Amino acid sequence: MPIDAVKAVAAEPRTAEIQWDHKDVQLYHLGLGAGIPATDPAELRYTLESRLHVLPTFATVAGTGKGVTSVVSLPGIDIELASLLHGAQSVRVHRPIPVKGRAVQSATVAAVYDKGTAAVIVLRTEAADDDGPLWTNEAQLFVRGEGGFGGERGPSAKFALPAVVPHHTVERHVREDQALLYRLSGDWNPLHADPGFAARAGFDRPILHGLCTYGMTVKAVADTVLGGDVSRIRACGTRFAGVAFPGETLRIRIWTGDGGARVTVSAVERDGAPVLDSTLVEYS
Repeated sequence: MPIDAVKAVAAEPRTAEIQWDHKDVQLYHLGLGAGIPATDPAELRYTLESRLHVLPTFATVAGTGKGVTSVVSLPGIDIELASLLHGAQSVRVHRPIPVKGRAVQSATVAAVYDKGTAAVIVLRTEAADDDGPLWTNEAQLFVRGEGGFGGERGPSAKFALPAVVPHHTVERHVREDQALLYRLSGDWNPLHADPGFAARAGFDRPILHGLCTYGMTVKAVADTVLGGDVSRIRACGTRFAGVAFPGETLRIRIWTGDGGARVTVSAVERDGAPVLDSTLVEYS
């Protein structure tokens, strides 16, 4: 089997020193669509170095190079990149991410689950600097065609939404070139740029990075619910329920209460096709 679950989970953590500065943060924010309107004070906190605040979701790209696609080179895992889909993602920040930093990041396979038609690899990354822990990420990666090996099915990341009208509904447009810009933060998977590769993966055109949609959504919650104060966000997790395409409009529905926001995201032009669900942003 291309995935040896026992070997993958038992492997020693893969560690690397990472670093970033304001240019990396600004590029990431621009890849999420920040900066429109360009002179809006609310947007300058994401784009102007003298006012810069760092979205917690920056932890998914900070110094990571290939990002989640690096899982294909971990011990016990031998899979085709085209078979890999991002199923869910969570980030917990232990304190606000600095605009400039250096840290040691450690990556491990926390679990491998058997979903029948697919395997799910749980990739956990933790980062710490001289002052202590910075963040913990967990990515659930679906590998199509690699299930059925008799392993544990694992927990479900899906949860029910409140049975009331959303407290906020906002829309965000995805620029035609947004996936190309977001790639510059380190996720070079050709699924998001190469039509031929996208076709081999089962899509009629390149799709937007799930982590880009995720970052856009967390930014929308920060701007709509928290007055742009990203330092209040403690954790954010999501389940990738579908895909978004460049050029589409995302409808983001937000329910607030109990120290957090529950969120769903759908594609307006495809009759509300689901993009993200079971999304929770925890804040103080």
